[in-house]
Amino acid sequence: MTELRTGIVGCGKVAHLHAKAYSALKSSLFNAVCGREIEKTSRFAKEYQVKPYTSVTEMVKMETLDVVSVCTPHPFHRNPVIEALKCGANVLVEKPLASSLNDCDDMLETAKSCDKILGVVSQRRFYPACQRVKKAIEDGKLGKPLLGTVNMLGWRDEHYYEMDPWRGTWKEEGGGVLVNQSPHYLDILHWCMGEVDELFGVWRNLNHPNIEVDDTALAVLTFKNGGIGNLTVSNSQKPGLFGKIHVHGDNGASAGVQTDGGAMFITGVSDLLQPPVNDLWTIPGEEKMLEKWQREDSTFFHRIGAMEYFHQLQIKDFIESVLMNRQPMVTGEDGRVTVEIFTAIYRSARDKKPVQFPVMPETGRDDFDGRLMKI
Repeated sequence: MTELRTGIVGCGKVAHLHAKAYSALKSSLFNAVCGREIEKTSRFAKEYQVKPYTSVTEMVKMETLDVVSVCTPHPFHRNPVIEALKCGANVLVEKPLASSLNDCDDMLETAKSCDKILGVVSQRRFYPACQRVKKAIEDGKLGKPLLGTVNMLGWRDEHYYEMDPWRGTWKEEGGGVLVNQSPHYLDILHWCMGEVDELFGVWRNLNHPNIEVDDTALAVLTFKNGGIGNLTVSNSQKPGLFGKIHVHGDNGASAGVQTDGGAMFITGVSDLLQPPVNDLWTIPGEEKMLEKWQREDSTFFHRIGAMEYFHQLQIKDFIESVLMNRQPMVTGEDGRVTVEIFTAIYRSARDKKPVQFPVMPETGRDDFDGRLMKI
């Protein structure tokens, strides 16, 4: 198999998942890492036996990189992504694609003008339980998907926000539960339900006075296919309960997945506690499959390191998309939709009215889509 030369921008916790994947994949020749602080970057580089850089342009050009992962904090994705694209690399961005629509559009336009592939991490799409739901929809087993729900109830304590100085701030994290923990669920919801038409949302900081950002949000959505949906996401429930996505069709059948269970994990610090499993399945003739799938998925989960395994699957898919000149499973455009959804929630809460899709960047305002206003 042809090898692609790969590198990483950012040396934080999630960057280690990318480094392990690039080191393990036969299609990857992991060469370099770029960071702002040379000492930290050099330690990271030594651990993976790659070269350290402090300039994205220098790294991509000197190492002639084909693929670059960008693993910086959310508001700081734009510049390294655009630099890497302009220097000739294809770019995979850690979720979310960005914290603002302006940044998303700049990256997408650059990828198009440079004829390069831009993707965003959403590794839960690769969970077998999530793929069963998607295939059931594609095969028409639910009829038309007309009701989609997301419930993600978790917990983040003060120690979590103290681990890294950028956490819990508008400027360096870009948002709270909506921007950090929710993108996986928002992505799977629109992956299953299709294009959003309108959204009404609210957000609050319920019990985290030590941070600036949201810890809880709710929204009601309508979809262009005529369907409706709702979502509840929160970091305010101890010790952290679950994350669920359910889809209900016009023929009365339902399918769902619990992607996360048990206490919330922290990337690079703790692991997933419970296997992702289908927790709802009422498709005629397949009702008895639920127990079998749960048993199989649980057995598989306990054989692998799930945190690393599913990141590696997505990175492998991205490398193959470059080799085969096709779109990856999760595209840059998909990433923008997720940013549209959480941006619409912030704006709706600010303006106290529904937001129509597509959502475009605002001009002439400096309140960060309503995030900087007191709610």
